[in-house]
Amino acid sequence: MRDNSHSRISYFSDKTINDIELPERFTFPFYYEPHPLTKIAAAELQHYLETQTHLDHNFGLSTNAEGVAIGKMFGVLVVQDPQGKVGYLSAFSGKLADSNDHPRFVPPVFDMLVENSFFLQGIEIINAINARVEEIESNKNYQQLKTDVQKLSAQSLQEISAFKNQLKSNKERRRQLRDKHKNSLGPQEYAVIEADLIKQSLHDKHQLAVFTNNWEQTLATAQTRLASFENDVERLKNERREKSAALQQQLFDQYVFLNKDGQHKSLQEIFSTTAFGKPPGGAGECATPKLLQYAFANSYKPLAMAEFWWGAAPKSEIRKHKQYYPACTGKCKPILAHMLEGIPVEENPFLRIPEDRRKLEIVYEDESIVVVNKPAGLLSVPGVKIKESVYTRLKDQLGETEPLIVHRLDMDTSGLLVVAKTQYAHKHLQRQFMKGMVRKRYRALLSKELEQSEGEIELPLRPDPLNRPRQLVCFKNGKKSITRWKAIKRYNAMTKVDFWPLTGRTHQLRMHSAHELGLNAPIVGDDLYGMAAKRMYLHAAHIEFTHPTTKEKISFEAPEGF
Repeated sequence: MRDNSHSRISYFSDKTINDIELPERFTFPFYYEPHPLTKIAAAELQHYLETQTHLDHNFGLSTNAEGVAIGKMFGVLVVQDPQGKVGYLSAFSGKLADSNDHPRFVPPVFDMLVENSFFLQGIEIINAINARVEEIESNKNYQQLKTDVQKLSAQSLQEISAFKNQLKSNKERRRQLRDKHKNSLGPQEYAVIEADLIKQSLHDKHQLAVFTNNWEQTLATAQTRLASFENDVERLKNERREKSAALQQQLFDQYVFLNKDGQHKSLQEIFSTTAFGKPPGGAGECATPKLLQYAFANSYKPLAMAEFWWGAAPKSEIRKHKQYYPACTGKCKPILAHMLEGIPVEENPFLRIPEDRRKLEIVYEDESIVVVNKPAGLLSVPGVKIKESVYTRLKDQLGETEPLIVHRLDMDTSGLLVVAKTQYAHKHLQRQFMKGMVRKRYRALLSKELEQSEGEIELPLRPDPLNRPRQLVCFKNGKKSITRWKAIKRYNAMTKVDFWPLTGRTHQLRMHSAHELGLNAPIVGDDLYGMAAKRMYLHAAHIEFTHPTTKEKISFEAPEGF
């Protein structure tokens, strides 16, 4: 439905944009340099956020603000209205100040927070179930029964074990008596003793059965009393699970997305063909889908988009205040594939083939291995859509020899890469990498002047399943990641450093550089965790390992070139 409240669109003054050409194609959402118009729009929106006083939301920018600090992703969409006038729409991801309704911003695709909505009613029911579960689990009798069952279980194991040890001693004593009397007594006398020993053995077994059975009955009685509580808890949890699933499905049915041709697709329909199979939590609540939905519903032509972060960074992710970021892949990519259908979009930069098609620089080669100096911007191995790589170039250069890739460098990282030429060398080198026997040193240019001169960073990492290939800092499920570093040279607002990765996690150096709990200084040119530049200034400068054939320690150096 067309929204006639023009407060949702902000028009540019002709004077502001007279000299700026309109974009010929829409922004590629997952990697872009913001168009000049989106920069103007973002600057105006940021000024609004800096000066607004009615939003009761703590972005974490003030030390005396109340409430939990929550940074937020904002988006702008430059559009052309039906009369050809150019303006922009604004949106935020998720909710803001516990509300979806803010005059300057476009509404959500579906507002689950309106008064008496099925969502709020459903949440009220689920909260009531949660309260009942909490009431049962905090009941003193329930807590005491849990403690009693735990104590009885431990006591039963201890006493049954002690009883079995006693019976074991009895058995050993009977064995010794048999050995003692077997050769010293006659057959008839020994038979009498053997019959008594068998009788003792049977008695012991009976006693163990009685003892064990008594404990089983005692435990069963206590567990039956406990089960009366736990059955109620389990029943309530099952009810909660069913109601949550039904509420979620009802929500999915309400999120219906438009494209320029007016075609509708529900959230469930969009995600049914993805690896997820169903929409992940929060899908459809990001800024860009909201913006496009409002534009299509009101006959605005989308021209360009940009998203930026505002406020404090979440502890797990790398987010910098006012910095631009691409749309997320896990939640937004399937939705935007539908919403942007039929709209000319800028070229996907991930599919660009490197212009430098020169032969690889070979640092060292013998019958077992080859060491190359990989240029930035070249894959180590062929990708799904880009085949050009170290592997393909080496295959051309080595002729009939099949290059066997042992380890990899990120596409944007330059430097030393070791490749095996035989299966034996490949296996030998792989073992060294797996056991941490390979020594590597990287050189990087960081985007601020560091105060410290050296140190060690330990931040556990795990993949971000909804935004691959980005990584997250996760102290609960992340893998141990350690980097030693040392400052080499300081420049104005930059520092050249050496890195020694003591573990080998994906994007380890990039995350440890950029994260606020690390060096809080993204690598210059890191377009994932910092800001794009001509290249990412990270270089694998040194590598040391044992030669697979000669078994000698060998090392190689390659200057960084920056």
